[in-house]
Amino acid sequence: MDETMELIQSAHAGDKEARDRLVSENMGLIWSVVRRFLGRGHEPEDLFQIGSIGLIKAIDKFDMSFDVRFSTYAIPMITGEIKRFLRDDGMIKISRSLKEMATKARAEKEKLGVSLGREPTLDELAGALQVEPTELAAAMESGAEVESLYKTIYHGDGNAIYLIDKLEDGREEDEGVLNKIVITRLLKELAPQEQRLIVMRYYMDKTQTQVAEELGISQVQVSRLEKKILQSMRRRL
Repeated sequence: MDETMELIQSAHAGDKEARDRLVSENMGLIWSVVRRFLGRGHEPEDLFQIGSIGLIKAIDKFDMSFDVRFSTYAIPMITGEIKRFLRDDGMIKISRSLKEMATKARAEKEKLGVSLGREPTLDELAGALQVEPTELAAAMESGAEVESLYKTIYHGDGNAIYLIDKLEDGREEDEGVLNKIVITRLLKELAPQEQRLIVMRYYMDKTQTQVAEELGISQVQVSRLEKKILQSMRRRL
């Protein structure tokens, strides 16, 4: 077994140093792919950060039984990650600062996931990047892939349920309108306290009681305020 395979094996066993070393030793692969995509309106460093995510995924997903070199497997993964970024980017025009923050957030999310052994929370990610959770949530969702309203999300018994059905269904308490992409587009129009409430409820998955404690108001007030905010957001849709 060569050194690269030994490092991959160690990385799969949870050895962070082995994983970091693999990333460091294969940076040349990332740059070799990045050069193919220069001149498309993005800084090389931004593309490198996206490519790094592809490399990390390649390390994590590489099957030791594959009869291929690691570099042969990694290059398509890196290329795919960059292509996905370029494809999704530009569907909704957003500011360069948000794009840059979203790029940094993707890379930092991968790193934190390894060190924590789980997916980091919005607060943890915001702390690592030294930005406000609301600002980070907007940046991350600004780069989300736009879904068709008529995408089938369930199909059974001959009846299809489409994404638009969930957005229009007003009977459920939480309501499908709380699709995070929609929330992000409307967050900036809310007052600071209202923004904080929505972020805690729908990005941080906190209960109304937990939100009430943080805002210094009662759970009943949180419930009423939340309902009022959602009604306002629906009207603006």
